[in-house]
Amino acid sequence: MSLFDWVVLGSFLAFVVLYGMWKTRGKKNIQDFLLANKTTPWYTVTLSIMATQASAITFLSTPGQAYVDGMRFVQFYLGLPLAMIILSVTAVPLFHNLKVYTAYEYLEQRFDLKNRLLGSVLFLIQRGLAAGFTILAPSLIVSILLGWDVQLTVLITGILVVLYTASGGTDAVNKTHLMQMLIITVGMGTAFFMIIYSLPKDISFLDATKIAGKMGKLNAITFDFDWKDRYNFWTGLIGGTFLALSYFGTDQSQVQRYLSGKSIAQSRIGLLANGVIKIPMQFGILFLGAMVFVFYQFALPPLFFNSVETTNVKKSAYASEYQILENKYEVIHNEKQAKIREMLDADKKNDKIKFSEAAESVNRSKKNALEIRKEAAGLIKKANPGADTNDTNFIFLTFVVNILPAGLIGLILAAIFSASMSSTSAELNALASTTVVDIYKRMIKPEGTERHYVMVSKLSTIFWGFYAISFALFANRMGSLIEAVNILGSLFYGTILGIFLIAFYFKKIGGSATFYSALAAELVVIGCFFFTDIPYLWYNVIGCVLLILLAHLVHPFVKKLSRPL
Repeated sequence: MSLFDWVVLGSFLAFVVLYGMWKTRGKKNIQDFLLANKTTPWYTVTLSIMATQASAITFLSTPGQAYVDGMRFVQFYLGLPLAMIILSVTAVPLFHNLKVYTAYEYLEQRFDLKNRLLGSVLFLIQRGLAAGFTILAPSLIVSILLGWDVQLTVLITGILVVLYTASGGTDAVNKTHLMQMLIITVGMGTAFFMIIYSLPKDISFLDATKIAGKMGKLNAITFDFDWKDRYNFWTGLIGGTFLALSYFGTDQSQVQRYLSGKSIAQSRIGLLANGVIKIPMQFGILFLGAMVFVFYQFALPPLFFNSVETTNVKKSAYASEYQILENKYEVIHNEKQAKIREMLDADKKNDKIKFSEAAESVNRSKKNALEIRKEAAGLIKKANPGADTNDTNFIFLTFVVNILPAGLIGLILAAIFSASMSSTSAELNALASTTVVDIYKRMIKPEGTERHYVMVSKLSTIFWGFYAISFALFANRMGSLIEAVNILGSLFYGTILGIFLIAFYFKKIGGSATFYSALAAELVVIGCFFFTDIPYLWYNVIGCVLLILLAHLVHPFVKKLSRPL
């Protein structure tokens, strides 16, 4: 990176932190600190919801996911619009009218204290860990760029976010989200333009899309139902709807965004706008990854994209073996490039036979290249048994650092850091809200002053910041971050959603039946994770449906036991 890139990146980070601290200083009451005094307009609600969901993982790992597995991950979001409609009709007016600070306050009003505590504790566990992932993503960038230990960069990144979140609360989160989404949009748009610009002059944009399609990277929608397939139309529509309902309807990091809206109408519009914008946004990020894949069909990609692990293996006893694999990889790459050009030439001449033959040759070369990459990963593992052999998270980063010109590198990295800071700040803010409102104020000190609760909220933000940082220090060997963070959420979201659905729609079911059924359902979901191959999106369906069924079965017995003798 050039000095200019560092100036661009450093200036942005300093500005966001200082702006967030200055603009929202002096919060003196808990409603102002936690709900921005309910003054947020719909467009800020929309941007804040999107910024909370779209962490650095989205912009760092998702292009790599498309590079490796194609665009089928977009099906993960198919249930989102339906979920936004349902929540706009049900959850938004309910939460606003009850004047709650957190979603879990409603559970005590509907059931009892133990259900409120269960919902809040499940949220605190999974969202605290998820915040660790959002801190880890940009930390990987700095560790690669500077050659620093990733643990040091995790500490630096996490502390920066904690500073302005603890200072200004929800208002700081919302105000910084506006700027962060702007830099994200500009940064990713610029990256896409540069990918197309960097293709060989004889390769048009249309050619690039044909190459991506023939090599299996534009597989956005697949209707074949396969229980073991993580991403198809049915898992996305059914499992994705359940996940989105739980995330946006019961996860305080999102509920708090629309609880701060000026009115029910403003919050509804904010949610619905997110449902309309999110799928095209994710499609665009995945398509960007597919274009990075096309770019590396004409420029020799690294055999392994994690440069730290590559350097380690080249300094080890396996250096000569790794060099042999690199030479083979280059030969296959050159052969594949020639066949791709033959395929394009046959397409222009409308020669279907030659086109088919060339396409088959391209895909054979692709498979051979993947086999060599597997061998390389094996050598890396031998050289360092603790090495992470999944380099998905480093693919887009490698393109940015090695290909883009000075200045643009700093801009793209600023966009990625912006995404991380926006998501992490919202998560820490929500964790603090739940800790103070649902646990501290409810059970420890119910008669404190407003100033006292604001101070405890700030201390809670700092606590959860370091909790997330601690997890991030150990989370850098979990494969694709975009999948890991969604797997983590799916372990809990089905159960939480089931509790809320019973609260909303099954008025005869009591608190005890719901509580014990939730514990049982959560154990089943965890069992599915450890002992089955069921795709993680189905965990949300299993946890939710099982909880509702068990609650209906258990309720008559619990009701009898609760009767006085």
